[in-house]
Amino acid sequence: MIIFDLICLDANHRFEGWFGSSQDYADQHDRGLLDCPVCGSKNITKAAMAPNLGRKGNQAPVSTKPTEAGNGPHAEPVTSKVPVPAEYKELIGKLAKAQAKMLANSEWVGDRFAARARDIHYGDADEKPIHGTASQEEVADLAEEGIAALPLPLPVLPPESKN
Repeated sequence: MIIFDLICLDANHRFEGWFGSSQDYADQHDRGLLDCPVCGSKNITKAAMAPNLGRKGNQAPVSTKPTEAGNGPHAEPVTSKVPVPAEYKELIGKLAKAQAKMLANSEWVGDRFAARARDIHYGDADEKPIHGTASQEEVADLAEEGIAALPLPLPVLPPESKN
C-alpha cells in the first residue's frame, strides 16, 4: 500500500490517495479514474511530498515548523508525529471492523463495478453484494438509472495486491 498526496490543479484542493503501487496510481491516472473529492475535477496530479526518513543517530532533530506562512502555493508544515486523539483511533477501529464485516460477504469486482451493478439491477446477474472501483461519472450514470452505489468509508486493497 502506498499513499500519495494528490492535488486538484483546477481548484488547488489537496487530498490523499491510497494505491496498491506506483503503477496502480499511474494506471488509474491514465484511465481518468482519479477525481477530486471536493469538486470532482479530473485534473489531478501527485503533490510534492517530503520523504519520512529517520535521522542518523548523531544528528539533532530538524524542526518541522514552516519558515514563513504562505511560502509557495502549497506551503504546509511537514509533520511526522501528529498526536491522534484516542476517540478518533477508537472510531476508525470500529469503522474498519464494520466495513470488514460488510465486505466479508461481498465480491470484489474491480473496475467492472458499474457494469456488474447494472447486471444485478436489471436481473442479468444474481443479486449479491459487490464492491470495486468506479469513476465519479460512472457513479453519476448509475444514479440516473436508479442504481444505488455508495463509496466505502475506508480504502480497500484489491485481493490480488494483498500479501
